[in-house]
Amino acid sequence: MSDVSKSDLTKRIAVLGAPIEIGASQRGTLMGPAALRTAGLLTLLEGLSFAVQDHGDLSVAEVAHLDDAAPGNTRHYREIQRWIRTLSARAYELAQSGAVPIFLGGDHSLSMGSVNGVARHCREAGRELFVLWLDAHADYNTPATTITGNMHGMSAAFLCGEPGLDGLLGQEPRASIDSSQLELFGTRSIDKLENDLLRHRRVSLADMRQIDEFGVGVPIRRVIDKVKARHGVLHVSFDVDFLDPGVAPGVGTTVPGGATYREAHLVMEMLHDSGLVQSVDIVELNPFLDERGRTARTVVELIGSLFGQQITDRPTPTNAIGPDR
Repeated sequence: MSDVSKSDLTKRIAVLGAPIEIGASQRGTLMGPAALRTAGLLTLLEGLSFAVQDHGDLSVAEVAHLDDAAPGNTRHYREIQRWIRTLSARAYELAQSGAVPIFLGGDHSLSMGSVNGVARHCREAGRELFVLWLDAHADYNTPATTITGNMHGMSAAFLCGEPGLDGLLGQEPRASIDSSQLELFGTRSIDKLENDLLRHRRVSLADMRQIDEFGVGVPIRRVIDKVKARHGVLHVSFDVDFLDPGVAPGVGTTVPGGATYREAHLVMEMLHDSGLVQSVDIVELNPFLDERGRTARTVVELIGSLFGQQITDRPTPTNAIGPDR
């Protein structure tokens, strides 16, 4: 994998929808990929001089079930297993193509497949993959610690090789990252046993207290410097509930006190300037809960900043404050 300068973010983008919703308790995220396309994501990226190939939405209708023993406390395990196996293989193919893959969700359980496939590619290329987890939640539960059994809350733990979901990928190679390669950012809701596990693993976490105290610039710069020092590359896993519900109401697990519109744009702009981003998830957008597409449009604007759109290029973001305020 070659280095990528901020003036040449590979110039090719591969978009793949993963309309999975059963990893969460609130239905509706299966409409997320369509909402992002409708809000103009592909048009925006093409306007930034990227060659964008839309691979459509993934389907697992014809994927056979495996016969491993399903772990306890894993709701909809068998169907999620089909999604993760399929998505991991497709993510690996897209990463191998040299394009920047953008995975449109869907709930956060999809990251168990998307990141695994990208990490497999990076491992073969001799590069460390770091994962920036922009999320209100740590998603570091396991079947042994989870309260709800919802698998979108186990995705980060699975990526770091935590036990309990060892058969999830079937014969698909598992490419776990070390816990030092996971960067939780914007966290403000963690379960007790989950927190104990995070502390034991010494996972890096920039919670909203740190962001309130230092702003977003200091902790995101720390992440960037860490990845650069280890000659790594970065996957951004962007859960829409990273944003404050006042900015992005269209999610099923809103937590007050999230990132503001401007803070989120600064994060994305700094990530773009770093030249480190090689793959992206956009997850947990629930159009059923949105206000006339406001959240989808805001997310598209943020992805624009991640891929190089400048303030002087951006229309006045009237949708960020809502049409009826």
